[in-house]
Amino acid sequence: MGSAASGATAKGAYATEATKEDPYIYQPGFGNRFASEALPGVLPVGQNSPQRVKYDLYAEGLTGASFVAPRAENLSAYVSNILHLCLSLIIFEDGYTAFDHLSHTEASRDCLITQIPTQLAWRPFDLPPDSEKVDFVQGLKTVAGNGDPTLHEGLAIHMYLANTSMGKKAFCNNDGDILILPQQGRLDIQTEFGRTWGVLNLPMMALRRMMVRSGELCVIQRGMKFKVVLPDGPSRGYIQEIYGQHYVLPELGPLGGYGLANARDFEHPVASFDIDQSPWEIIYKVGGQLHLCNQDHTPFDVVAWTGNYVPYKYALEKFINVGSISKDHIDPSIFCVLTAKSKQPNVPLCDFLIFSPRWDVATDTFRPPYYHRNSSTEFMGLIYGVYEGRSDGFQPGGASYETGFCPHGVSYEEWKKATEDELKPVRVAEGTMAFMFETSMMLTISDWALKRTGKLHEHEPGMWDGLKGRFTEHIDEINKDLKAKGLPPLGVSK
Repeated sequence: MGSAASGATAKGAYATEATKEDPYIYQPGFGNRFASEALPGVLPVGQNSPQRVKYDLYAEGLTGASFVAPRAENLSAYVSNILHLCLSLIIFEDGYTAFDHLSHTEASRDCLITQIPTQLAWRPFDLPPDSEKVDFVQGLKTVAGNGDPTLHEGLAIHMYLANTSMGKKAFCNNDGDILILPQQGRLDIQTEFGRTWGVLNLPMMALRRMMVRSGELCVIQRGMKFKVVLPDGPSRGYIQEIYGQHYVLPELGPLGGYGLANARDFEHPVASFDIDQSPWEIIYKVGGQLHLCNQDHTPFDVVAWTGNYVPYKYALEKFINVGSISKDHIDPSIFCVLTAKSKQPNVPLCDFLIFSPRWDVATDTFRPPYYHRNSSTEFMGLIYGVYEGRSDGFQPGGASYETGFCPHGVSYEEWKKATEDELKPVRVAEGTMAFMFETSMMLTISDWALKRTGKLHEHEPGMWDGLKGRFTEHIDEINKDLKAKGLPPLGVSK
């Protein structure tokens, strides 16, 4: 077994710099059509499918959209493999078999049991005990979802709770794109599109894959094979999976060309490949069901690739916050990093929002989130830091949920403080990274999330005990104002 990595391609174009914590380089941009080759001259000139690929490689097309989608929405890639993946279908007589090692993924929606008309919250979800070896795939637990992947509409929210690296095993989700948010521990992710060649003077075995830390997101699109190594040991994080759509950058409107998440800050891997003709397991998720396929070679043997259907990562700390510099609030869409369309015009399937350090300078304004009832359903998590005004138990690795039109907002103490404080410019959310998965669709909660975690708790109702109806305490003042306007006094029934 050996490996090769990108040299000339990565060094000949702009790429990010490596660090000790992340020893890889990346191609920057969002929605670009990239080209990357681990060996010079492998990519054909002026075409995608030559009669014969250099070194007798196999050309393969990968499409993430309809062939006739508009150019801006047409996602595809061409890859050059050492062995074509069709071999995995014919080498072994058993072909695909059911993979039943998971009891808490969505499994054709069977684990989703009920809608909740109010609020829920979970304390940090437990990592698996040291006595059990649980990898990324085995550690997937569905919290909530809607729609159906077979209809290409809807989404699911998962946790991953893992303590061991995937060995010679890869995962391929044919149902939808997944957005991964590590909360504890880095994820060293290898995809078909490369290991992202390291440029530091580190051991060769360290120079591989795409490193994703707490405070970064990673998106792996539908149909792509990947594996996860845990360089820091046990790892926990959040996942949003979307069916039938892809994540895009939100429109900026009057902001102009820049702001929020800038396209240049997204990072994509560089081509590299392994030479490994030993047994591998590939787990496919199709319609919520998991299937196991054995093959006698690595799935990570792509020598070169070109296209715009490519996995990527993004450091959330790079987000450019905007907000009111006079008074009142701008809608929370200003916190949107990525969005995904639904089949209904101008109504997103989901938005991914973050709440990170920023200045608050609004005058004569109630500065925390005002009490609200939104049409969207909200699922919120905390990656690191402290998010004020939530109920007890909202900690990194936990979560909260509010169904659409459920009234909610900050605690009474936060409300009182915000109505009495001197309104000076202040930094908010310092040292904190919180996020929200917001969807226009209702969410159904899973059996695992409601009954099996031991972490579910109600929002502390005492947090709003101080919210009394004090209007009637001002009757004299009200009647005085009414009299001054020549209006009859207010009568109050007893």
